[in-house]
Amino acid sequence: MSEAPDPEVVELATKIFELARQGEAEALAAYVDAGVSPDLTNEQGQTLVMLAAYHGHARAVEALLARGADANRPNDRGQTPLAGAVFKGEDEVARVLLAGGADPAAGTPSALDTARMFDKKDLLQLFGAR
Repeated sequence: MSEAPDPEVVELATKIFELARQGEAEALAAYVDAGVSPDLTNEQGQTLVMLAAYHGHARAVEALLARGADANRPNDRGQTPLAGAVFKGEDEVARVLLAGGADPAAGTPSALDTARMFDKKDLLQLFGAR
């Protein structure tokens, strides 16, 4: 039998996930620098990088990657931050993730598959260069 999570911890985690959704790069960096895991994950397996990427916040993604976040960590559905960025049309975020080590072939569907599905020739060309 597991203990219920501390409500204060849940409240703080919720706040940090919202900072990722809003792209608050400096605040996220400060929390990670203070000891929050750069790979903090919510109940769906969404990391801070995934949330920032999906909502189009390249600076927040860059700040998290610079602090050791995993660019390839999939959510519980097997989707990666790069595939999410491609799906949402966030090309700048995709470039930041690639520079941070994201693998276009990782995940289901992969960023490559997603780019093909949406005929994103520029990203397919970028992915082919890796």
